[in-house]
Amino acid sequence: MPHIAVPKETVPGERRVALVPDVAGRLIKQGYRISIESGAGVEAHFPDAMYLAAGANVVADVAALYTSGDIVLKVQPPTELEVARIRQGAVVISLLQPSRDGAIVRALAARGAKALSMVLVPRITRAQSMDALSSQATVAGYRAVLVGTQAMGRFLPMLVTAAGTLPPATTFILGVGVAGLQAIATARRLGANVRAFDIRPETKEQVESLGATFVAAEAVAADATTAGGYAREATADERARQAEAIRKHVAESDLVVTTANVPGRRAPVLITADMVAGMKPGAVIVDLAAESGGNCELTKPGQEVRHHGVIILGPSNLPAEMPTHASQMYSRNLMSFLGVLVAKDGAIVFEDEIAKAMLVQND
Repeated sequence: MPHIAVPKETVPGERRVALVPDVAGRLIKQGYRISIESGAGVEAHFPDAMYLAAGANVVADVAALYTSGDIVLKVQPPTELEVARIRQGAVVISLLQPSRDGAIVRALAARGAKALSMVLVPRITRAQSMDALSSQATVAGYRAVLVGTQAMGRFLPMLVTAAGTLPPATTFILGVGVAGLQAIATARRLGANVRAFDIRPETKEQVESLGATFVAAEAVAADATTAGGYAREATADERARQAEAIRKHVAESDLVVTTANVPGRRAPVLITADMVAGMKPGAVIVDLAAESGGNCELTKPGQEVRHHGVIILGPSNLPAEMPTHASQMYSRNLMSFLGVLVAKDGAIVFEDEIAKAMLVQND
C-alpha cells in the first residue's frame, strides 16, 4: 500500500490537521504506511503520542517527510516551498481551489505531481462520505452562530428573570445550504426566534423541519436549483424581488448569518449598505461568503466593520476555529476517498468518475 505523508499546516491561522490519530490507525490496519510531521496535530489537540499509539511514524525532518510520501494529505493547498519538497510522481490531496490556486497547480505539474482537490468532490450519492465542502460547512454554520452571539450585546434565548422577561433574539439565516441549515439548528437550540430564506423552493420544508420560519416566499424561484443542487445565479428581476422581501426581515433581526454562494462566481450581494443602516443598533451580521466577495455590501474578509451601530463580521476560516471536529470530519472524508483512489493491490488509480472529477489538470 502507498506511503502517506501528513505535514503540519503552515498557513497562518490554520489549526486543522489532515489526518487524526483514529483515522490514521484505521488506515494502517488496511496496510498503509503513515508518517506525520511532529506537532502536526497539536493545534487540533492531537499530540504526537496519539499518532505513535495508532501506529504512525512521527517525523521531525519535514524535508524527509515530503520526499517519502507517495500520497501527501493536506488541508490547505501546498505553498511553493512545500511543492519544491514533494517528490516527483507523488499525489497531493488538499482543499485546492483551481480558480484561485493556478500558480500552485502549475508548480505541481512542473514537479510531476498529481493534484486532487477535495473541493471538487462530485455531488453524487456515492461520494457523499467524501464531501469535504459539506463537512466543513457544517462546522462553519455552527460556529457562525456562536461568533455572532458572542458579538451581540443581548441573550439569544428568552429569559424569565426577577428583573422581568427578556424576549428571544430574532435570527435571520440567508442561504439554506449545509452551513445555513446548521446555523438554523444551532440558533434554534440556543433558543432564538429563527427565520430563514433561500431562493430554492425545496428549502422551505427543510427550514420548517428544524422549527424555523421560512420567509419571503414570494421571492422564491421555481427553477433556482442547478443540476448539482446549488442555487443558480439570480436574474436582475429576481434580485430586485429578493432585496425587497429581505429588507424587512433584516431590519427586524438581532443576528443575521449569510451563507449564499454560487460556485465559481462572486457571492451575490443580498444586504446593501442601505439595509444595514436600517438595522437595530447592536445587531450583528456574520457573512460566511466573505472570502468570495460577501453577501453584505460592507463586508471585509477577515475584518470587523461597524456601520450605523451594526457589527459586520467577515470570518475567513471558521472551521479552523473548531480544529478538533473539523479535522475529524475532514480525515473521514479523506479516508473514504482513498477507498476509491487506491486499489486493493495498492495501486493508485484515476479511472473512477470521482477521482476523475477531482483531478486538477494544468490547463
